[in-house]
Amino acid sequence: MTKLFEHAVDVARGLPPEVQDDLARVLLELAGENQPVVEPTSEEEASFRESLAQADRREFATDEEVRTVWAKYGL
Repeated sequence: MTKLFEHAVDVARGLPPEVQDDLARVLLELAGENQPVVEPTSEEEASFRESLAQADRREFATDEEVRTVWAKYGL
């Protein structure tokens, strides 16, 4: 395992479990292991619809809101 990959795994260990699972699915897909399609919940679908409606109304996050989310995940 390369140092960069080891570092990425170390960073991922500090993330919430659901984010770790998302990253694992992406990594496995990139490595050639097909992953089952994840179906969104009804709550997630409603959230997507609301997000699209907000975009249609040109309601976007401020720079400060984006920085806050990035900081939450160490980005």
